[in-house]
Amino acid sequence: MVETVTISAQLRQRAGKGAARAVRRAGRVPGVIYGDNQPPTLIELDPRDLIREFQKPGFFTRVFDVQIDGRSERVLPRDVQLHPVTDRPEHVDFQRVGAKTQIRVAVPVRFENQERSPGLKRGGVLNVVRHEIEVYCSVENIPQVITVNLKGLDIGDSVHISAVKLPEGVRPTITTRDFTIAAIAAPSVLRGAEEGGPAAGAPAEAGASAPAPQAAAGGAAKAPAAGEKKAAGKK
Repeated sequence: MVETVTISAQLRQRAGKGAARAVRRAGRVPGVIYGDNQPPTLIELDPRDLIREFQKPGFFTRVFDVQIDGRSERVLPRDVQLHPVTDRPEHVDFQRVGAKTQIRVAVPVRFENQERSPGLKRGGVLNVVRHEIEVYCSVENIPQVITVNLKGLDIGDSVHISAVKLPEGVRPTITTRDFTIAAIAAPSVLRGAEEGGPAAGAPAEAGASAPAPQAAAGGAAKAPAAGEKKAAGKK
């Protein structure tokens, strides 16, 4: 059974940008509840309540009971618009859901057993390709996280969606390929050695051209004059 969070809201009477700005000036956050073949419901919320829930992990995977004037709307958060400078919520969208509603939702990925990965123990780097995985599921089966096991992974190994056990009734939206979630990459020092770069202080290979002579202190190096060349040939 999915956990449901209760949050309070009030009805707002007018739609439009001007009405939304007036709500913000009053210190509230405008929002809307839509879906389930019903007319949209315009609401406003206390920003403290919304920010508290928004800052918790998995905000978009949690079901809310929005209490409005003595009645309740069961919803799923779908979008939060943030101020470009302050990052404070400026608008929130909720979708009405029922127990059997099938939804598309992005679920955060959590990695476990990092200490049991030989590649990470040898200094490898975990390259995360997908921090979230989008899935289809019913509202009652929304996972809070999708756990990826790194046990046994060495440098050069990767983990794909086929290696992840999803909860019953949950399936990825991408079904045409076995997509990568993360990989263990070699550390930068090891990558440089594998690419054939010479180590510091290593002797130059046979046949390599000698470095150009350095300029003398205080002036540029000069080519010998023609007379000097002829004199050198007579010796």
